[in-house]
Parts: sequence; structure tokens; C-alpha cells
Amino acid sequence: MTGLTTMVNPGSSSQPPPVTAGSLSWKRCAGCGGKIADRFLLYAMDSYWHSRCLKCSCCQAQLGDIGTSCYTKSGMILCRNDYIRLFGNSGACSACGQSIPASELVMRAQGNVYHLKCFTCSTCRNRLVPGDRFHYINGSLFCEHDRPTALINGHLNSLQSNPLLPDQKVC
Repeated sequence: MTGLTTMVNPGSSSQPPPVTAGSLSWKRCAGCGGKIADRFLLYAMDSYWHSRCLKCSCCQAQLGDIGTSCYTKSGMILCRNDYIRLFGNSGACSACGQSIPASELVMRAQGNVYHLKCFTCSTCRNRLVPGDRFHYINGSLFCEHDRPTALINGHLNSLQSNPLLPDQKVC
């Protein structure tokens, strides 16, 4: 999900960023490129939009009329319904195979997504947390202590050593 799509009224102190009647005529719409002189405009994905221009790529619904958030993926701007239809309400955990609700925090490694509780070393089953170093080898996670001995001797070229970073699932 991208940042909140905010209806901005030039006469109010709405954030982000403040818009005044004097600066409104200089705003350009990210959709059509035209000047925005409307009473209301939208701010999404670090750009301003005419309310008529910020539309779902699939159903063409004007996103300012149907909610306060929009979703972006694969170069598309989507309403919630089309995002769920195309990409699912949740993903599946690469470790346990169970679904991951869209609002749940996840861990990611090499394009795979995991529940926080499932992001564990394949050998000792200790949970890997942000800041831990780990090795991702042939689809398995290993903590620094339990990396296969062949790694110590440098025989595995497929080693992926990464600092662990938390990520939030696009919702």
C-alpha cells in the first residue's frame, strides 16, 4: 500500500504538505500533467493529483471517492478490491505454507515471505530477528552459528549472507 491518499482543501491546514491558495495554481497533476486549480486535490505517492485523475488501473474508479488509501504494485495504481483480486488478501508463508494476513508484519529473504515466528534457523530452530546475520542456502535459513561447515571452507558459491531486515507486507 502506498501512503495515504489525502484530500487536501487549500483553505485548511491539511497535511501533507500544506497547500495554500497561492501555491495551488503551481501544482501539476501526476496523472495528466495539467495545472491543478480544483477546490480539492489528492496527494498520493509523493505527488499531487486531480481527484478525477487518480484512478484504479483496473476498474477506473476514482480512488478519492472510494477510500483513503491506494495500492501500487507492478506499475499499477489499484483500489483495495482490485489489489486483493489480483494479488490476494494475503500471501503464504514460505516456511509453514499458511496464509499471512495483509496487516501482519513479515520477514523477507530472497523473495520469500515468512511469519515472524517462522523465520528460524533450519538447524537449531532459533528465531532470527532484525540485525541477525543469516545464510540463505537452497531455500533454507541458517543462523551464523549453524551455517553448514562447507561454507566455512568456502565451497558453496550459492551463499547469500544478509543482515536481517523487517518488512511490512503490502496491504
